[in-house]
Amino acid sequence: MEKDQTYTIETQTPLYTLDWYVKWLSSIIVLAAVLCRSVEEVPKIYDMVLSLFGTAGWLWVGLIWNDRALILLNGVLVFVLALGVARYFL
Repeated sequence: MEKDQTYTIETQTPLYTLDWYVKWLSSIIVLAAVLCRSVEEVPKIYDMVLSLFGTAGWLWVGLIWNDRALILLNGVLVFVLALGVARYFL
């Protein structure tokens, strides 16, 4: 391999559009939820609510992109997490 050779990777998704911002914000929220889950002292509801918002954002992105895998995965997760949050408060 030559030392001067550079590689560029082109993104397949749009940059700096609303769905781009929602995608990244949702990813950060899901990561925060996982961090909450990994710390026993943090109440479970923080993980559930953050996960709900993060997966809802990804569901919206999946709908915008018409990506059936994202829609199925995040649609089920939103439903299950919403039930869990509702059960926590009721």
